[in-house]
Amino acid sequence: MARTVTGKPPERMSLLSAITFALATLPVTAVDIALLIYLPPHLSGHLGVPLSVVGAAWATVRILDIVVDPVLGVLMDGTSTRLGRYRPWMLTAVPILMTSTWMLFFAKPGVGGLFLTGWLLLLYLGRSMIHLGHPAWAATLAKGYNERSRLYGVMAAVGVAISLLVLTLPVINAALHGPDSRNIEWMGLFVIVLAPAMVGLAVWRTGEQVSPTHAKGANIQDYLQLLTKPDLVRLYMAHFSLTLGPGWMSALYILFARDYKGFNASQASILLLVYTVAGLLGAPINAWLATRIGKHRTLIAATTSYGLGLGTVLFTPYGSVLAAVPTMLWCGFMALGFELSIRSMLADVGDEIRLEQGRERLSLIYSLNTLTTKVAAALAIIITFPLLEKVGYVAKEGGKNTPEAIHALGLIFAAGPIVFVLLGGACVLGWKMTAERHAAVRHELDARDAAAAALALSAES
Repeated sequence: MARTVTGKPPERMSLLSAITFALATLPVTAVDIALLIYLPPHLSGHLGVPLSVVGAAWATVRILDIVVDPVLGVLMDGTSTRLGRYRPWMLTAVPILMTSTWMLFFAKPGVGGLFLTGWLLLLYLGRSMIHLGHPAWAATLAKGYNERSRLYGVMAAVGVAISLLVLTLPVINAALHGPDSRNIEWMGLFVIVLAPAMVGLAVWRTGEQVSPTHAKGANIQDYLQLLTKPDLVRLYMAHFSLTLGPGWMSALYILFARDYKGFNASQASILLLVYTVAGLLGAPINAWLATRIGKHRTLIAATTSYGLGLGTVLFTPYGSVLAAVPTMLWCGFMALGFELSIRSMLADVGDEIRLEQGRERLSLIYSLNTLTTKVAAALAIIITFPLLEKVGYVAKEGGKNTPEAIHALGLIFAAGPIVFVLLGGACVLGWKMTAERHAAVRHELDARDAAAAALALSAES
């Protein structure tokens, strides 16, 4: 298991090494579940923060975030320390996440928009450091087309396992007869206690290899080329749509489950567990399928199947958890193909960009991708919450809703995700970066890197 910064990583990481590395995703995965599903309803339902204030806080943070991610990407690409390029950023992110999680997840009634905006901004800053550094680091560990599918598949599967742990917390809380408001506190403790251990273990046990070209100077034209490269634009559009669709659904899930389907908090959490468990099988199968038919075809198949499956969600009987299980299993299985395909395809295009520019741009590439994630996730709340208010829906616990408002809640919940997920798959139709094309790019890169390393060695001697 590599521990050195400059040592050459193995051609194929062992499963144990890949899992250890993937554990660093814990804080991002856990925080995302809380932010997308539990925190907004907790703020509006339990703490009584108006829906418009919650939406405005998320919108403000996302606007400020527009410049944060690209700046982080540029700084990461230029980082060179004895510890490596990505590991210092991962370690720095942990205390930021821990502090902001405590302030938000243990907030008391009476908090306002300024409080939410400030701590959300810090929480997303820490999240970005890990969310950018981790996949970029992975791309340097797995360089082959299929090996990347395998490593990102392991990362997705570990993320699913972490999600399962987080989603069991409300079920345990309900079994202990705790109030629903305690769910978010348990999730906060999960992040605060485990984040330093999991990120620390991954940093300790996994090395880095810095490409010989990364230290060269940068100019604005290099970055503008990223924004105009057709393959990257298509992937960013796909990722935006594939984040907005499920994010839209996540933002409304608790409200939909409670008022449209008649489920209590424990039943809704059990169905989320079903959705997540399906991903444990979906992640490795999607990764395997990508090695057989290509990453873009796997993504198209997953998005089409997801959209068709989600269309059944409005027609299952009211109050029947069992009837809702097949839809959750189907969609959960397909959803894991989204992120792992996009991340792996971005890494492949990143190799082509390094060949063209002679400089490492992985962190910036992933930062722009993360920016689309944040904008899409914010839009999921910015659009859906005010839209619910417009149709007369009352989100507050114990609020009275008309049949028309409940019907509108169901339509809004299902329509947005179906449209955007199908659009995300359509973005990669006719994709050209196949395994053969990527192998040719890697051959040229490896030859150039070997020549640069030999030149550096002769200069030292």
